Amino acid sequence: MTTNTTKKTTAEADESAAAATDITEARPQRSARRTSDVVGPALGDGQQPETVTLSHHLRIDGTDYTPGAEITVSPDYARRLRGQGFTART
Repeated sequence: MTTNTTKKTTAEADESAAAATDITEARPQRSARRTSDVVGPALGDGQQPETVTLSHHLRIDGTDYTPGAEITVSPDYARRLRGQGFTART
């Protein structure tokens, strides 16, 4: 079985490498929407963080939180935690 292949010359290889470099440099910088004190998903536009007290052990983003720990989360995430029974009734 034969395969038709063409070898790139060094000039063509340099041009394709330069083109790949130009593409990566043209990408815009991502802005960090997550603040360091908010645990879990990032806040949406115009949302204020909520503080919840956990009733069960919970692992979020590789960090363990014990029962009774108070964490600051987005309102959407707080609603999900309440619905799943992870927050204390206080």
